[in-house]
Amino acid sequence: MDISQTIADLKRRPGFTDHVGMILIHNGVVRNWSRHSRESVAALEVRPDQQKVEALRQEYLAKPGIFAIVIEAKEGRFQPGDDLLFIIVAGDIRENVKAVLAELLDRVKAEAIGKKELIA
Repeated sequence: MDISQTIADLKRRPGFTDHVGMILIHNGVVRNWSRHSRESVAALEVRPDQQKVEALRQEYLAKPGIFAIVIEAKEGRFQPGDDLLFIIVAGDIRENVKAVLAELLDRVKAEAIGKKELIA
């Protein structure tokens, strides 16, 4: 995902200036160490459930103050440093946007993404 281009596209949507005061972005990348064991990671295999990702996006899009949500969850085998997950939330005020990004991110990771670390 080209984050700058995606934000530019959002800004061209009708109603953007009337409804958006904040855009928050999550850019998840592959770590070179395991969260659980701290062992070195050679690669990460990721399998997102795209239907579940979209269902969650739609659920959170209906939250108060949210104008747009863009999610890109990549699938395949990735190396440390590679981008895996982008979530962009645009909305009216900080309290609404921060809460939605935090909760949505946690749910996407817990409910819609399967992954397997390949230890070096």
